[in-house]
Amino acid sequence: MAACTALFLTSCSGAPSQDSEQTGKGAVSNNAAPGQAPGEKADAKPLGDGGALYPRAVRLRHSGEANGRVLASSVSHKGGDGVGEIQESTDGGGSFRHVGTVSDEKAADGKGLCCATLYELPQQVGDMPAGTLLWAASFGQDEKPEPRMTIRVFKSTDHGRNWSPLSTVATAPNAKGLWEPEFSIDAQGNLVCHYSDETDPRHSQKLVAVRSKDGVSWSGPRETVTSKLESDRPGMAVVRKLPNGTYVMTYEICAAGGKYACVAHLRTSRDGWDWGDPADLGTRAETEDGKYFLHAPNLAWAPEEGNPQGKLLLVGQAMYHKDGGRADGSGRTIWINSKGGEGAWREIPAPVAVKSDKLDSCPNYSSSLLPSEDGREVLEIATDYDGGVCRPYFATGGS
Repeated sequence: MAACTALFLTSCSGAPSQDSEQTGKGAVSNNAAPGQAPGEKADAKPLGDGGALYPRAVRLRHSGEANGRVLASSVSHKGGDGVGEIQESTDGGGSFRHVGTVSDEKAADGKGLCCATLYELPQQVGDMPAGTLLWAASFGQDEKPEPRMTIRVFKSTDHGRNWSPLSTVATAPNAKGLWEPEFSIDAQGNLVCHYSDETDPRHSQKLVAVRSKDGVSWSGPRETVTSKLESDRPGMAVVRKLPNGTYVMTYEICAAGGKYACVAHLRTSRDGWDWGDPADLGTRAETEDGKYFLHAPNLAWAPEEGNPQGKLLLVGQAMYHKDGGRADGSGRTIWINSKGGEGAWREIPAPVAVKSDKLDSCPNYSSSLLPSEDGREVLEIATDYDGGVCRPYFATGGS
């Protein structure tokens, strides 16, 4: 695995990479076309005016008068300093403006920053009330003379305007990587952080989780997905909870070769902490005709009329046919499943049509999906090349 560089984030779980400078800061953008009908797909617009990667989006639901606002985060690099950019939309994702920045000396001066996540607490954790925002990322992959990576957590109590350090989830015991943090709340009310771990010499990479009663002290780690093959690389966990209490995790498993290398997988848990035998690699997500996603899957839950358990939406970097050939709709398709992830998924057009077909850490890499409150639309934020710069774009379409 190539580490995430200060100029361009490479894949933290197995995709190849290229170098490209990242510059710029978020600004107002608007994707609402004149005369656009409700639910009609708008042309994608850039999120900010410069390069950024690894987008995430949340709609505030536990923040009082701020409920309904959409907050988006991305990672950019300015003069060698890695920072988290926070954008806000007050019109449901029609336009965004820059409202905050997460910065830390551990990502300054070329030390490296990768693969951040954004999360609104749905309930009180320790002394943090519901509505507290958490942001976490991988720090220090390019630190000299030898990296000692950490996953660090920051919090905001003013809807993303200001951020302060909260805790360190994990510190690498060697020069290997800790990547792609993801938050959830387990059935006991603990804050759980899932991440990809390269530091175990028995595994090229594995998925683990730690948990905390207060967001400050963390217990674990507990393995969630490993492989009997040392070369396999489970990574990029995303977790969503269904109304019936079931937790669904999506992740990729990169391998030495074969058409299913880095294919999107699924598994479930009844309590959000015990995911069963870690050596059980789960099931591949597939359509009725055998299409599958490769690389950087992301998952969202949405309500669905007549279905108490709602529906799941899935996106991956690239879509392939059963025979291993690249599908025509790759980069322009998301999937829906109304059975909690079981059985076949169905295809719908993606709001953002990603043009580049490169398999590096820019085009459609870990795109963010945020369904509307009624589940009939979905806001997507996806990255694509603009010349030599990787930029996030956003648009809303029907789901």
